[in-house]
Amino acid sequence: MSQSNAEQNTCVRFADLSLSEHVQNALQEIGYETPSPIQAKAIPHILEGRDIIGQAQTGTGKTAAFSLPLLSLIDPTKKGPHALILAPTRELALQVAEAIAKYGRKTAKLSVAAIYGGTDFFKQFKALERNPAIVVGTPGRVMDHMRRGTLDLSRLSHFILDEADEMLRMGFIDDVEWILEHTPSERQTALFSATMPPRIAAIARKQLHDPVTVSIKTPTATVAAVGQRFVKCSGLRHKLETLSNLLETEETDASIIFTRTKSAASMVAEDLLARGLSADAIHGDISQSKREQAVSKLKNGALDILVATDVAARGLDVDRISHVFNFDIPDDVEPYIHRIGRCGRAGRSGEAIALVTNRDMRKLREIERVTRQRMDPMSPPSPAQLAEIRQRKLEKRLSEVIADGKLDRQLATVRQTLVSLDCDAETLAAALLKGFSGHATAPPPTMAKTGPARSDADRSRPVRAERPERFDRQNRSEAPRRKQNRPVRSEFETPEDQDSYRIEVGRNHRVKPGNIVGAITNEAGLEGSYIGRIEILDDHSIVNLPTGMPREILQMLKKTWVAGQQMRMTKLKPSAAR
Repeated sequence: MSQSNAEQNTCVRFADLSLSEHVQNALQEIGYETPSPIQAKAIPHILEGRDIIGQAQTGTGKTAAFSLPLLSLIDPTKKGPHALILAPTRELALQVAEAIAKYGRKTAKLSVAAIYGGTDFFKQFKALERNPAIVVGTPGRVMDHMRRGTLDLSRLSHFILDEADEMLRMGFIDDVEWILEHTPSERQTALFSATMPPRIAAIARKQLHDPVTVSIKTPTATVAAVGQRFVKCSGLRHKLETLSNLLETEETDASIIFTRTKSAASMVAEDLLARGLSADAIHGDISQSKREQAVSKLKNGALDILVATDVAARGLDVDRISHVFNFDIPDDVEPYIHRIGRCGRAGRSGEAIALVTNRDMRKLREIERVTRQRMDPMSPPSPAQLAEIRQRKLEKRLSEVIADGKLDRQLATVRQTLVSLDCDAETLAAALLKGFSGHATAPPPTMAKTGPARSDADRSRPVRAERPERFDRQNRSEAPRRKQNRPVRSEFETPEDQDSYRIEVGRNHRVKPGNIVGAITNEAGLEGSYIGRIEILDDHSIVNLPTGMPREILQMLKKTWVAGQQMRMTKLKPSAAR
């Protein structure tokens, strides 16, 4: 294996590389100008037809390093597949396919098929029947199609093995070798891996012809742009409370929270929902379609918090992720590097915060040693910090309502109440705040009618639905248990003026009140304390919302997804409301 002697030219641009015109046009439209080091080193060799070993950490741009020259070399008008790209997980396979489609937007007649487990085999068969130019897949499903004769690799000219060391770690390396043995010997092969274990090196020696090795020798490249902090917690309950408070006090755009197990991912997501934060979980027990929906929502801004396990988040590439929270510290350093590589993308800075117990300190020090970067200790958000942020949020919301005006009816009610209760205005305002929220963070519910939907400025923090004291997790056991045959109702305190709405998701869809609250607060920018009774029936639910909800928000809520179903919200007549 020869070592590339070419040094990275910091002034090189994509326009200086010999990429095809249609690829260059796509890059210009996307706005990409400067390649990353691995791209600048690898692209020329792949364009020359050389076999290549690319060694670089996650988050350094390996996907574009092989996708851009591949799109420049293949002819999509001829019967394919011409290229096969193997990825270790469904998420990464889908991510690579999406990236190729983006880079190939100017390539005429380009077709890309993604094949992976957990989805409809017949749909994938139909996609392969059209002889796509490029196939991206996971080893198991690729082997299934090859054995069934639905994937013909006789015309294959390019083979890409992505995340080879992860293939080895997950036990797929024998499958990879089987697939390689059944591909044409006259092919160009590119192998990309963050590390080079002996088994991967052996495969490279056997399967690659006189490969050139390009290596980005920056083991901390992924974490260099990420600020790393940790906060000590005393146990699970303290972790949950601290995480919730951090999500409120940190200046976040989108966040991903990593857990060690699938059950922990679901538990954390449900806890955040119960606390009024819009969150979703992805892990191995979640269907692929729902995982894809969650990632899509994270990308387009419909979701700000995603809780994930390592495997489910593999290949997740969302530019707007500003924070990574390690709810559980991984046992090995490599998964940690992959995790925090999810933020600080596209030249942006990112923040990684680990929630650690005393038992985690040894693992934390090992991570610092390997990455050669220090994690700064931080204290959990104090009550004073939370109060200050909530006060600013309250004042902002109130100023918007006051600026909007249209308060004649409310002013009349206030004047009448002042006389009836024989109290001053300050006492009345304080009582309203205390009565309609767990703490003084939200204006009275009647003000929600005229408040605007969530603005871009508000997206710096997730919308928090304020919970009454009855829904505090520590007091939840005091709530009376409901019998199984009764409809489920939330216990939120409600304003007097509310309308009832029917949504087409119910007990049969395994929906919970927290799911509905989370969906509505996220889409409508409505504080959770304004949401009234939620009654969950078998095939639908009924939810009470403030009278006078803006029409555009209601239209948005009709299309909102919860528990895998669209709400299709419709307003009930007073006689039909339960």
